[in-house]
Amino acid sequence: MKMPPNVAELQREKVVMELEGIDRMYLNAYVPQLTSAAGVAAFVRQHLGYRFASTKQVCEMTERFVQRIQRFAQQQQIEIVRFEKGQRKDEVMQDRLRRFPKKEGVVFIGVAQEKARVPRTERRKFGEGSGTVPWIIYSSAMVNFYYFYCLDEDFGPFFLKFCSYFPYTAKLCLNGHEYLKRQLAKARVPFEDLDNGIASCADAKRAQEICDELDAAKIERFFRRWLGRLPHPFSAHDRKAGYRYHLSILQAEFSLTQIWEKGVYGRYFFEEVIRENIDLGRPEQVQLIFGRKLRRNTVASGRLRTRIITEGVIPSLHVYYKNTHLKQYHKQIGSRHGLRTETTINDSYDFGVGRRLCNLPKLREIGFAANRQILEVEKVSHDCQVGAAAFAALQQPVNVDGQHGAALRFGDARVQALLAVLAMMSLQVEGIRNRQLRPLLAQYLGLKPTEITPGRMTYDLRRLRLHGVIERIEGTHRYRLTETGLRTALFYSRVYARVLRPGLSILHDPRLIDLHPLANRFHRLAKEIDDYIIEQIAA
Repeated sequence: MKMPPNVAELQREKVVMELEGIDRMYLNAYVPQLTSAAGVAAFVRQHLGYRFASTKQVCEMTERFVQRIQRFAQQQQIEIVRFEKGQRKDEVMQDRLRRFPKKEGVVFIGVAQEKARVPRTERRKFGEGSGTVPWIIYSSAMVNFYYFYCLDEDFGPFFLKFCSYFPYTAKLCLNGHEYLKRQLAKARVPFEDLDNGIASCADAKRAQEICDELDAAKIERFFRRWLGRLPHPFSAHDRKAGYRYHLSILQAEFSLTQIWEKGVYGRYFFEEVIRENIDLGRPEQVQLIFGRKLRRNTVASGRLRTRIITEGVIPSLHVYYKNTHLKQYHKQIGSRHGLRTETTINDSYDFGVGRRLCNLPKLREIGFAANRQILEVEKVSHDCQVGAAAFAALQQPVNVDGQHGAALRFGDARVQALLAVLAMMSLQVEGIRNRQLRPLLAQYLGLKPTEITPGRMTYDLRRLRLHGVIERIEGTHRYRLTETGLRTALFYSRVYARVLRPGLSILHDPRLIDLHPLANRFHRLAKEIDDYIIEQIAA
């Protein structure tokens, strides 16, 4: 009987197309000067020229903005739809988009009441015997939001929604795969459509180039172009005074789509991955998944976990780290089947990265690296054998350019602890520091953190580097696992933890001879050998 291919073989031999790019992006449009109560007060007093700062002074601006929207809809013959509670807005858009006759324009305008953070005025008293003065504070309120659902020649369907209350924050939602489809169609490159992606392409290299070209500058130009076409809450005088919208990233999805040669390989992949990687969400597995140190309150809050969700007979793997969600799931259209590995970053501050759109390159690097690292860990766990020569080399000391490195002997407690920690930290994107390894190594060895000195850790890092297990990141004091190192760490730690230690424990425990099949068979083998030797001596 032929065994189904493992994860490593599937990734290496059965993927016919691979595409990496930005999926959905949700951006916040805001005026930086108006994000605080003091900024709002300055706008009312210094820009509008009122003596006292009060939100009552901007009521006329709000009325003009709403009237401008209604007049725009009337002139352009655009329907205004009031969303009902619980109604799925995307479904309304898809239904109307199918009947939209133009190549570009506003499909419809939606209205919904939502909670927003807005400035309000309250009366405050300062000092004994004095009167009250208006004072601006920020609080939450239910206000109308106006959704402009549009179709763009370059970016496809998207929406831009405005809060109808001062300071009129807005949110932009776009899709990188829709951008890809539009650009391929413009370039007349044939492709097969896939729900939120493509299943095949006549020029896969060009498709990847288009995905790579979608950057912050293109998104900024796209936003400014539509901001100029739609009703604007701020007048030209306001904008000239510097009250202009800026973009920040609320949510960004970074995806890797792999199309299988046959649909059945998707089932094989998930069966193997789920069996071997159900512990990906444990704190010790994702502690440094993006180069961030975990705090106790993060672990206690339950923001680290793995979930297997099945829709029908198709499973999906979900790993959560703080506000970041990593998922793998199956995609299908017609005869095409694909694997989508996707990292969704909901708060860039989790990784020490700012939220402004200019930080998109750094977030891309983190998101795409996470996708690749997870696939690599899944793959290596099924393809982690090292050859006899490589294994033998690790058992001997090594000399490289006059530097001596001690052997990495299999079974040595310190070596096993070192490689187990490295395997645990293999998903770290930004590299590994000396000080990050010390407490984890001490925990594995049952020592106090202070018992692992920086000098001793440097000694261990040097021998790992000289054996090719790790490499120094140029210009830093950080290290990362090499591909050989990842295979070695997984091989050492898994064989030692899953085969050698439990096997020897079973064989050396006399209580298990009649209870465990392995102990029973080994005892019978030993007895047969002893009986044979006795027979030969007697003869």
